Amino acid sequence: MRYLLAKFRFVANDNSHIVEDENIQQDASDLLCAMAGDVGFESFEEIPGGVNGYIQETLFNRENIEGMLEEWPFEDIKIEYTIEEIAQQDWNSTWEEEGFEPIVIDDKICIYDARRGESPAIAKINIGIKAVNSFGTGTHETTQMVVGAMLNTDMNGKKMLDCGCGTGILSIVASKLGAREVVGYDIDEWCIENTKHNAKLNNVENIRVMLGGAEVLSDVEDRFDVVAANINRNIIVADLYRWVSLMTEKGIMILSGFFEEDVAIIEKEAKKYRLKISDCKVESGWACIALVHI
Repeated sequence: MRYLLAKFRFVANDNSHIVEDENIQQDASDLLCAMAGDVGFESFEEIPGGVNGYIQETLFNRENIEGMLEEWPFEDIKIEYTIEEIAQQDWNSTWEEEGFEPIVIDDKICIYDARRGESPAIAKINIGIKAVNSFGTGTHETTQMVVGAMLNTDMNGKKMLDCGCGTGILSIVASKLGAREVVGYDIDEWCIENTKHNAKLNNVENIRVMLGGAEVLSDVEDRFDVVAANINRNIIVADLYRWVSLMTEKGIMILSGFFEEDVAIIEKEAKKYRLKISDCKVESGWACIALVHI
């Protein structure tokens, strides 16, 4: 699956200079990410003077972007952008070259870069991740918050559904916390293979992965005690009904991958399916919510 990179840059309306004020730039970045998420962009990287946005090639529509920019409310700032195709082998190449330092979550789980060798053994549970063309190393706030929420959830003997499994990090965490079975799916074949590889790397054997979007769940007969998804707001809203249909009574759903201002939108949709927010955390503008099926 191919992705496109959109490089959005903030420019003063008089073309005199790139916008440099950090506070203004942060407000503009937050709003741009929210608006771009509405037209199909899945992930973002804030950079000096703008935002990089990533979107599946099949979802890209230039008219949608132009329409988004026509609604841009900042009178003193305009947005210029370019579109580039990302070669499959280059996806995540910077991370793969540089790696990451061990990440400790709630003093209980350490996620480390498996490319750098053996486990540092600095926490009760140590998980090695080797990302290949996939997201989910544990470095992002959303991943850390979901893992933290899982630590506060009784996973022992439970079945979990991992929606958009990426590197398999959440599936592996679930297994290490005592889940008896984990089912994951992802639209990207790279992610499926990466999840399998990382599961083997961590001696985890109870993860089953499927290639495709939420439509693959139509053939799943399992019922899940825990559902986890670290995906953008639009996908969550679109697929929520499928996930709920596979949940057990009083099951737990843990969601992240969206901004704090998106919580109300997701909560409104969740109420349609008898889901009630039991916890909400925010880090650097990103949100994570836990919901109970009532």
